[in-house]
Amino acid sequence: MLPQKLQKKLEDRQQNMSLRILARTSQKVDFSSNDYLGLSKNTSIFNRVHQYLIDTNSKENGATGSRLLSGNHKLYETLENKLSAFHQSKAAVVYNSGYDANIGFFSTVPQRGDLVFYDEYIHASIRDGISMGKAKAYKFKHNDLKDLEELIHRHSLAIGLGQVMYVVTESVFSMDGDSPDLKAVSQLSKKHRALLVVDEAHAVGIYGKKGEGIVQELGLEKDIFARIITFGKAIGCHGAAVLGSLELKMYLVNFSRSFIYTTALSPHSVATILQSYYFLESKEGEKQRKFLNNNINFFKKEINEHRLIDSFISSDSTIQCCLVSGNEKVKKIAGQLQENGFDVRPILSPTVPESQERLRFCLHSYNTPKEMSEVIKLLRKLI
Repeated sequence: MLPQKLQKKLEDRQQNMSLRILARTSQKVDFSSNDYLGLSKNTSIFNRVHQYLIDTNSKENGATGSRLLSGNHKLYETLENKLSAFHQSKAAVVYNSGYDANIGFFSTVPQRGDLVFYDEYIHASIRDGISMGKAKAYKFKHNDLKDLEELIHRHSLAIGLGQVMYVVTESVFSMDGDSPDLKAVSQLSKKHRALLVVDEAHAVGIYGKKGEGIVQELGLEKDIFARIITFGKAIGCHGAAVLGSLELKMYLVNFSRSFIYTTALSPHSVATILQSYYFLESKEGEKQRKFLNNNINFFKKEINEHRLIDSFISSDSTIQCCLVSGNEKVKKIAGQLQENGFDVRPILSPTVPESQERLRFCLHSYNTPKEMSEVIKLLRKLI
């Protein structure tokens, strides 16, 4: 029997139409997954992973333990060296997921007396990591550099010798699909001697000449203290990494609890990440990125032609969000889209602020113009 106060929380969720349930994977037209380049279903990568494991005599089904015990198999070094070279970073340390990477970094690196300034729309995993740490944290208005600088001025006077300020943002925000002015954020951070941390979860694989991300596209990799990249989005598999200095890697290996106290990824998982990166560098990878960029432009054109531009949050990314206020209303429209064969998901409060509920359209290289045109026509009728 569930304790009464827990049961009450579930009933409250059900009453305000925000109760979450686990549903089976849909066979509808995909406008919901993070598989932006279709790599999760790429048979070429699948076959190459199998052959690579045979060629490297990596025939284990599991890692057998944490990386500090028995789980640091030989493929980890190959992958982390590849990540460092690809992302022009001194070092990389692989985690089991983006959530593990963010709580592992933010609960461990900022220390007591340090200050963390983070965008109010930052991912929940970063918020959780910050709340687990001992530094003082302050949120600034979304993508508002004036508010960030005012916060820094207000609180930095109290900072003592040896204490550090961190500025935290994302290169593409998961709930709005928009981006900060990273060059300006970097300049502001340098001006105030703050260390800049950027989560590139929704940028890696998409932006840059080979999918390196927005930080490298802008040439800012030397100005960033740490980058968090994930492999469960455009890379099409699972896991994450923190990119930074050799000293940062050594610190995380010694003190990051979500790294230390977990069984490592299997050789198969690590090999899949590695082969996905080889794919990004290939002509086929370049072609998929072009398909994706063309689809983003086409989708935005359809929004404009069907006079929906004012309903959508401005975004040039794979994430396009249509605001529909109210959990009940947005769930109803999402259900109607799904009944017509389009897998579009509602984003409900409290995940987003009340009255900012939305339909989130995730675009992919494999979506067709016909699919995008039809879903926008139907959306226009429904709202």
